[in-house]
Amino acid sequence: MIDFDKMIDNHLYKENKPKEIGRYYPSQIGSCLRKVWYSYKFPMETSPELVKIFELGNILHDFVVKVLQSEKNPDVELVSTELPFKQEYDDFLVSGRIDNIIIVKASGKSILVEVKSTGNVDFVEDAMPHNVVQLQLYMHVTGIHNGILLYVDKRNLKSKVFSVPYSEEEAVKIINRFRALHKFLKAGVPPDPEAREDKKTVWMCKYCEYRDKCYGEIPTSAKWL
Repeated sequence: MIDFDKMIDNHLYKENKPKEIGRYYPSQIGSCLRKVWYSYKFPMETSPELVKIFELGNILHDFVVKVLQSEKNPDVELVSTELPFKQEYDDFLVSGRIDNIIIVKASGKSILVEVKSTGNVDFVEDAMPHNVVQLQLYMHVTGIHNGILLYVDKRNLKSKVFSVPYSEEEAVKIINRFRALHKFLKAGVPPDPEAREDKKTVWMCKYCEYRDKCYGEIPTSAKWL
């Protein structure tokens, strides 16, 4: 009998290489900085379940590209997809890939489209803050100051779209978060567990692979949830 689950795991397996201090990624910086710091100092193997979730996201992104390219949707033109970029700040590098750049033909306006898959789009009531951070950085780097976050339901392809206004002030804050992360990593000192400062962000801890380590080092208190 064929064990197709095992075959999928084999197909998707990638060797987990240690991250390089001084090279950072936009998808990281909206997360708790302590979690990101742990991922550099104490790298963990990504679970097969999480790898599959990431792959589903890749499959959905490929589908979105086909939709944007379709001649049945003549009001938009897909100019670029998976556009790589590298930006140097001080003594570190930020690199990543921008999902899609489209042109709305009626207005000639270029728009960055960042695609996110979700388990249930009905629960997505607004653009997720950590996704907004990523898109803000892309808009800042490219000079294209029109961006949208496109959430696509993995179950049924239903979607929601949220416009994200560009803010130079927010973009500078994001770059400074990279600077702070770089400083903490070079010093070997972990940042505060910022996700645990507020009820609005402590949900991140539920899904964090470093939860036990973090709570072991900094127990729950009046300050840290």
